[in-house]
Amino acid sequence: MTINTGLSATQLDGAVWLKSSHSGSSEGQCVECADVTLTHAGIAIRDSKAPAGAALLFTPAAFNGFIAAVKRAEFDLS
Repeated sequence: MTINTGLSATQLDGAVWLKSSHSGSSEGQCVECADVTLTHAGIAIRDSKAPAGAALLFTPAAFNGFIAAVKRAEFDLS
């Protein structure tokens, strides 16, 4: 579940954005995450190619559920 819509990444003051070490530097198809639970009660996601663009904010439970589903390979993209 998202917490907020219409949120800009620039509105998340103090967010420390992290990109997976598995992301290649030349592919340009990466997302970044920031734990903003102390300031915005959630986990934020943004497109690394548009750092000042839109951000999605998820509850920690929703984000953790998504990560667990990825680890279980529930998203077959083939």
